[in-house]
Amino acid sequence: MSELASRGDGAQCGGRIAISMSNAIGDTLVLMTIAYNLQKSGIDVTAFGSQAHALRHWFPQIAIRPLPRVTDARAAFAPYDVVLQMHRHQPLADLRDVHPNVRDLDDVIFGDRPGCMAERFADFCRDSLGLHEVVVGNGMTPPAALRHRVHQRRVAIHPEASTEDKRWLAARFIRLARELSKRGYEVHFVIAPHERERWRALERSGIAMPEFDNLDALASWLYESGWFIGNDSGIGHLASNLQLPTISLFRRRGVSERWRPAWGTVRVVLPWQWVPTAGLKERFWRQTLTCGRVMAAFRRIVRDDIATSVDGALTR
Repeated sequence: MSELASRGDGAQCGGRIAISMSNAIGDTLVLMTIAYNLQKSGIDVTAFGSQAHALRHWFPQIAIRPLPRVTDARAAFAPYDVVLQMHRHQPLADLRDVHPNVRDLDDVIFGDRPGCMAERFADFCRDSLGLHEVVVGNGMTPPAALRHRVHQRRVAIHPEASTEDKRWLAARFIRLARELSKRGYEVHFVIAPHERERWRALERSGIAMPEFDNLDALASWLYESGWFIGNDSGIGHLASNLQLPTISLFRRRGVSERWRPAWGTVRVVLPWQWVPTAGLKERFWRQTLTCGRVMAAFRRIVRDDIATSVDGALTR
């Protein structure tokens, strides 16, 4: 990538760029920030990824293809001058063996930079790729047939995450759902097929668990929902990207500053900070993040949303 950067303004480079997208939904969405800024600057860019391909109809301006198999990677990336990949060894572990000009973004992710990941990638587009008029957005565009937040009382809750250390207590999610239901909200838990077995208690509680055939269907359903509450996860990034008022639960402030969702109205909720050491904070964050704190954040985000809607109506 140093060759690309040394040629000045990325919009004048004239090369073709491929992005090997992450298998994670959240990482895919923040990587699309780079793809969108490249495309907006007139650069020929193609995104390769399973999650990106599932959402390809939401990114009509960007060429998106499935992630190639390892045996097909050399041929798939051969037409491109540069291949970007978020992590050094994933999703394609030996990408440097099949292409002569690969740039991973580990220094952007883990370096001493300010901002959340989408902001860091926007800065990368400006500082390393030399693009002008860079934005934090990724160009996600809803299909015309959908109606944004038409189900105003529908709250989508995502109680899962990629790893156990990111998951708030299941009992507290259920208690939160009951509190919201008492206030007249329609609560739905968003749970992947392989996670549903450990949430069978929801059915006995009368809490809905809608099923979706694919990520596109989930995105369409979320787009028409009113609110989102969930752990630090890819679905939280998706809800934020769809401009749903989003509450995101994090175990530590430092983690939230780097990995929080970047778009729309987002409130990060953290555990109580009185626990004395980082190790104890990490160990007991589930217990010290109370339902009361999450409900208070939800009330604030609802109040702010109403105020914004009123202000918007008055200025039209």
